[in-house]
Amino acid sequence: MTGAEVPDEYLTGYTQILADVCATGRRLTREELSLLRAHGERAAEDGHGLRKLVRRHLSEARAVAPTLTAAGIDLVLAAVEQAVDAFAEGHERAQKLAMRQEEADRREFIDDLLYGRSDLGRLAERAERYGLLFSRAHAVAVAQGGQPVDDTHPATRYVETALVARFGERRILLTTKDGRLVCIAPGDQEDVLAFFAKQAYASTDGGRVAIGRPHPGAGGVVHSYEEALNALELADRLDLQEPVLRAAELLVYPVLTRDRQAMADLVRDTLGPLRAARGGAQPLLDTLTAYFDAGCTAAEAARRLNLSVRALTYRLERIHKLTGADPADPVHRYTLQTAAIGARLLGWPQNEL
Repeated sequence: MTGAEVPDEYLTGYTQILADVCATGRRLTREELSLLRAHGERAAEDGHGLRKLVRRHLSEARAVAPTLTAAGIDLVLAAVEQAVDAFAEGHERAQKLAMRQEEADRREFIDDLLYGRSDLGRLAERAERYGLLFSRAHAVAVAQGGQPVDDTHPATRYVETALVARFGERRILLTTKDGRLVCIAPGDQEDVLAFFAKQAYASTDGGRVAIGRPHPGAGGVVHSYEEALNALELADRLDLQEPVLRAAELLVYPVLTRDRQAMADLVRDTLGPLRAARGGAQPLLDTLTAYFDAGCTAAEAARRLNLSVRALTYRLERIHKLTGADPADPVHRYTLQTAAIGARLLGWPQNEL
């Protein structure tokens, strides 16, 4: 046979159909078209490329052409066109079904991986298919923009193209989850996640990226992913302005809130008297936050709050008078700063403690 790489089974009945059509001058019947589509589907499922298959069909048509020319070249070409089109339709249909199944399998794997579901042995087998080796530690970065993204979003394609161009075939998995971009990379390849953060920030119009710590095994991916999500949530609650957050640099906050009741008591006992101020506690709490964030530099804190230094100093004195703790005193400063952080984490004074 011509083109030995294409088995004859995918051309069963093809030349006979051409002969019958050319002998009668009719178009292909529904049954003949269905047969050709079925051949195309089976060829696609068996992994044969459409280009070689079409070339084989044209080669077979050329071989039998001398016996068909009595019908006229136009009729022969029309019959071949119909037959090849039906075969290609079946091939493309099978390809689309395979792609949809592949995407469904990938999405199921991502869900199982990030939620810690499925048998770990089975999960590890599936992970290798997507470039992950659980014998290594992995870290997860999560990017969140103003608008949710999915696998077909331009931002996803932009970041994926940039990662492939920069790192080639490294074991990196890029996906989306709950409207966010997610990148999973070996824990010792910090350059990958740093580059992902830069590209994700650019493609999401100034979104925010959080990077979890490296952890070993399949459970380590879940742990790192949850750390990144917690960092994003923490950034919203504390109004952190940094575009890239590293869970390793934010460990103090989970420690502070581990005993929620103790933190609530500290906030209530230390900052509760601020409720007696004119305008309530919030302006004075904002003053404390800006003062500590500015490194206890009054001029910088005043600039951030759009106040004069004199007005800021007055507020600090008011805080001292109401709470009995002086923000400028190193002995009192730690208690006030911890209480101020706790207030932001617990949503005080909006929320009652």
